[in-house]
Parts: sequence; structure tokens; C-alpha cells
Amino acid sequence: MLLKKSKSSFSSTLFAWNLTKNHRKMPWKGEKDPYRIWLSEIILQQTRVEQGLGYYKRMLKAYPTVKKLAKADDNQVFKIWEGLGYYSRCRNLLETARFIADKKRGVFPDSFEELKSLKGVGPYTAAAIASFAFDLPHAVVDGNVFRVLARVFGIELPIDSTEGKKKFTELANSMMDREQPGTYNQAIMDFGATICKPRAPNCQSCPFKKTCLAFLGKKVSQLPVKHKKIVLKHRWFYFLLPSYRGQLPVKIRTEKDIWQGLAAFPMLEREKETSIKALLKLAEKNKLIPANAYVVESISALYRQTLSHQLIAGQFIRIRLRKKPALDKEWKWQHADALKSQAFPQLINQYLSAIATQTILF
Repeated sequence: MLLKKSKSSFSSTLFAWNLTKNHRKMPWKGEKDPYRIWLSEIILQQTRVEQGLGYYKRMLKAYPTVKKLAKADDNQVFKIWEGLGYYSRCRNLLETARFIADKKRGVFPDSFEELKSLKGVGPYTAAAIASFAFDLPHAVVDGNVFRVLARVFGIELPIDSTEGKKKFTELANSMMDREQPGTYNQAIMDFGATICKPRAPNCQSCPFKKTCLAFLGKKVSQLPVKHKKIVLKHRWFYFLLPSYRGQLPVKIRTEKDIWQGLAAFPMLEREKETSIKALLKLAEKNKLIPANAYVVESISALYRQTLSHQLIAGQFIRIRLRKKPALDKEWKWQHADALKSQAFPQLINQYLSAIATQTILF
């Protein structure tokens, strides 16, 4: 009885706030097209709305339907995605689009379980598509929802534990309005993003402040609880830019790693900072540059990029070749102008942007 009362009170309070106070505008709000919802949700994985908005609009303009995306050239899609990071999302996007176009005749699945089976679609994204597009009663459970529920109901279970995830998912589904699941899901996410924020939450304007256990117990800053600490893996990337008659070798990375599917220059990865002399010897040994037939023209400063679980330090070594090395066929020699059409990782783009004003690039 208490749960039923709490559910009724929680959802009615949330709906009242959503109707009168929620002024958050986004182009996909109220959308019923599963393709557009799916596209927006994939883009917003690990990405702030403000950052993802432009990418959503550009992707939709270039590929207005799932069939158009399925037929797209990989490099062109990666080029639009460039700078957004987490490129596995882009690979999954293409794989799923082609699966739906080829196996489903361009029609998105309309059940939660089928949606969840799609590449790159987990429980959260499946619940979002199911509720927004098909009005199916599945609660979304993302960072915003974890935070709102943990604070309002005073839950101190770690959100990154198996028990915690189960508890929050059960609570989210029990609180959800089953007649308006899409409206409810959007409202609780908007509430978490604008009122019950991670830092500096607007508790004085919160409609739950009289019943919020975290607020009443002065534990707002302590909830939600998260136990696991992310340990960053340090990686050293040394990029070789060997130019021969104004051309550089470029390949599309096929390694199942962070930059799979993106363009790259020859690279040596080391476990720690390594001297240029040692790197050049290794490059000669790996036949990336011909021994005694090159001159090192410049060595860049260190470029750094922090990913969710990795800290990357990158350095660029420009080399003038007197002899063209016999590289594997995956390498294509390209002029500097052609590099602009390639989708490179952000770290490489930072370097290319820094040297773009030079009269002679390579």
C-alpha cells in the first residue's frame, strides 16, 4: 500500500513539474520515429546533450532514414562523427542500420527484447526506443534516473553493483506511469538534468524537497553511491609521418581497439615514454622507414587525450624520406590535401590543425 501511494505521489509530482516547469527543449522530444530516437540515443551515449545536438542534426541531414544510413560509405559516416569520440558507437550504428535494412526490410523491431538484441543497444537504449516510439512500459535507467531515485528514496546501494542495478531498475519500473511511459521517462531524465543535477542541484526549487530523504537527511552530495573507481590505463602513441615526394602513408585501422575504422599514420605504441633514437630503430626494424634513407624534420610536443578508461600521450615525428619504403598494401600514399577528407582520431586532428598554417605541410 505504501509503495502504491509512493508511486502515485512520485509520478503525479513529476508530471506536474513536467507540465508547468520543464522548459528543456530538444529536437527529438516527442519524436515517434524509432530511427530518429535510436540515432539520438546512440549519439547521447557518453555525450552531453549540448555536444551531441549538432552531430544529431548533421547525421539526420545526411542520412534521413535507416536505409540511407545502411548504404552510406563508412568513411563519410566517420567523418561526420569525427570529434564525438567513442567510435565503437559509430561502428555499431552502421552494423545495426545494415541489419535492419537487410534483415528487417528497413523496419525497426517493436519489442523491448528485440531492440535490446541490436548491436550497441543495451537495456537503457532499448527502453528509450520502446517507450518513446511504441509506448511500451519500460523504464529508462541512466545516470539521471539513478541520481533522482537514490536521492528521493534515500537509497545507499552502489549504483555500479549488481544488487544496486537490480534494485534501481525494479524501482524505476515500479514508479513509471504505465499509461504514459514515454512522457514519464523523458520527464525524469529532464528532471535529473535540470533540477537534481550531479553538482549544485537546485534543491530549493525541487517539488520533492518536503519528502526527499537525501535532502531531509542532508545527504544530497553523498548520493548516489558509486564504489568502483576508474583506473586509467596509460598508453604512449608515437606517430610517424614519413613523407616521400609530398605524400604520406595512411591506412584505415582494422585493429579492434579505440580507433577501429578511423584513418591513421604509422604508429608505434610503447608502455612508457621512449627516446626518439630508440623509436627510429624500432621503425627501421619494422620496415616503416628505410634505414639510412631519411631525415627527421621535426618532433612535436606531447599531445594528451583522456578517454573513459585510458590516458593517451601522443607525439608526432615528421620524417623526410629519400627512399620510399615497401609498406603493406593496406597503406595508401596520399597528398596533404587528401587528408582533409579522412576521418582521423581527435588526437591526430589536434596535431594536423596545429600545423595547418604551415606553407608546406609535407
